[in-house]
Amino acid sequence: MFESWYALGKIIVFTGIMLLILGGLIMTAGKLLNFGHLPGDIFIRRGNFTFYFPLLTCIILSVLLTIIFNFLLRR
Repeated sequence: MFESWYALGKIIVFTGIMLLILGGLIMTAGKLLNFGHLPGDIFIRRGNFTFYFPLLTCIILSVLLTIIFNFLLRR
């Protein structure tokens, strides 16, 4: 019974550490790379209306996350 709680605790701690590292990388990359304002992103400003859709940013993130998850979850 207690072994399963110990394993669950290890998973939660590991997940927290990974989220902390990922958050730090995202904050750093946002300042250095200006990620989110790429040439393929859609930005429309008309009067008091602004529409922003990060199309190219979404595609790049999708490709990167697919590669990372395929690498990590490969058995």
